[in-house]
Amino acid sequence: MFDVKLVLENREKVLKNLSARNFKETEAVDKIEEFDSKRKKLLTEFEAAKSLQNSRSKEMPQVMKNGTEEEKAAIKNELKLLSEKIKSFTPELKKVENDLNDLLLSIPNTLAEDTPIGKDESENVVVKKWGEKPVFDFKPLEHFDIAKKGIDLERGAKLCGTRFVVYTGAIAALERALMNYMMDCAVKNGYIEVIPPVIVNRETMTGSGQLPKFESDAYKTSEDLFLIPTAEVSLVNLHRNEVIQSSDLPLNYVSYTPCFRREAGSYGKDTKGIIRLHQFNKVELVKFTLPEKSDRELKKLTENAESILQGLGLHYRVVELCSGDLGFNSMKTFDIEVWLPGQNCFREISSCSNTGDFQARRASVRFKRENGKKTEFTHILNGSGLAIDRCIVAVLENYQQNDGTVIVPEVLRPYMENKEVITL
Repeated sequence: MFDVKLVLENREKVLKNLSARNFKETEAVDKIEEFDSKRKKLLTEFEAAKSLQNSRSKEMPQVMKNGTEEEKAAIKNELKLLSEKIKSFTPELKKVENDLNDLLLSIPNTLAEDTPIGKDESENVVVKKWGEKPVFDFKPLEHFDIAKKGIDLERGAKLCGTRFVVYTGAIAALERALMNYMMDCAVKNGYIEVIPPVIVNRETMTGSGQLPKFESDAYKTSEDLFLIPTAEVSLVNLHRNEVIQSSDLPLNYVSYTPCFRREAGSYGKDTKGIIRLHQFNKVELVKFTLPEKSDRELKKLTENAESILQGLGLHYRVVELCSGDLGFNSMKTFDIEVWLPGQNCFREISSCSNTGDFQARRASVRFKRENGKKTEFTHILNGSGLAIDRCIVAVLENYQQNDGTVIVPEVLRPYMENKEVITL
C-alpha cells in the first residue's frame, strides 16, 4: 500500500508504472488527489472549529460570571452549534479516509528498476534451463490417464463440486512424500517450520495484498473470515504491527497448507486433471529481509525452490516475468516452469517474488537498525517450494513407464517405504 504523499509527489512515475503493468484504472490516481484534497479541507475545517470551541470554552466562565443574560445565552448556543458541527465532521471524514484508503490499496506495487517491460506473458524472459527432457519409446500420457484410480475427480465433484479431487492409494502416498521431502529441504536451507491457521481475518488478507482486489477469488465464511489462497497470507502477517531488530533479519519461514481459490477469472482453463484446482496443497517459503539484501535473498529463495526439482531430476526453466505479467504485489518475479511430457509444454510450478516494502507497508512490518533511531519497512519475499499437486503431475508424466507403472524418484523413496516403482 502506498503513502498518499508518495503517490502525489511521484505522480508521473506512478502512472508510468501502471501503464507498464497494463493497469487500466489509472483514474484512481486522480481520485486519490481529489479525496486527499477533500480530506485536507475537512481536517482544516474541523481543526478550525475545534480551535474556536476551545477558545470560547475558556471564555465561558468569565461570560457566565460577568456577562449579560443575552451574552450568556449567546455563548451557550454558540458552543452547542460548534459541538454539533464538530460531531458532524466525524462520519464525513471517516468516509473520505476510507475511500482514500481503498484507492491506495487498489494501486499495484512499483516495478523493480531491472524488471523487463512487456505487454504480457509472451514477452517474459527465459533466464535459465536445467536438465533434459526425458525420451520415451512410446507416446507419453497425461497425468489423469496415468493415474485414473488414484486421482479421483468424480468423487471430488461428488463431495464438493468441480475442480476438487480425492487422492487414494499410491497417489495419496506420493502427495505425502512430496510434502515431507519439500519441508525437509526447506528446513535444511534454514527455514523455520510454521503451522499457521488456514482461516484468517480481513486484516490479515489485506496485509498480504489479497484484499480488496482479489476478494472475488477468495472463499469467505459467514463470519467474514477467509480460507487462505496460499500460506503466504498467514506467514506475511506473522509480524504484522511489529518492529524487528535488524540483527534478527533475515527471517525465513516455511509452511505446508491446503490452499483455496475460486479461480474466478479462469473459466474454461485447465478443466482436465489437477493442474487448476479450487483446493490444492502447497509448501510456501517467505522471507523478511533488509531492503539492501532483498535482491540477494530473492536469488537464494529461487535457488531453494529450484533445488527441489533438481533433487527430483525434473527438467525445468526459470522465467523472469515482464511488467505486463507481474502479480499485483510483486516488484520482481521469477517463475519456475517444469516440463510436462504428457502435455508437451512447460507449466509453472513455483513463483518466486520480491514484494519490496509493499506488503510490509500494508501489514506494518518494520525493523530497527543497530543504534538506529528510526524504524524502516522490511522487504518481504515469497515463493512456492513447491506446488505439490503440480509436482504430482510432473512426477507421473516424467517417470511413467510403458507398462503403466511409474518410477519413484530416488529422493522420495525413503518417504515411500523405499518403493522404486508404484503401480497405478
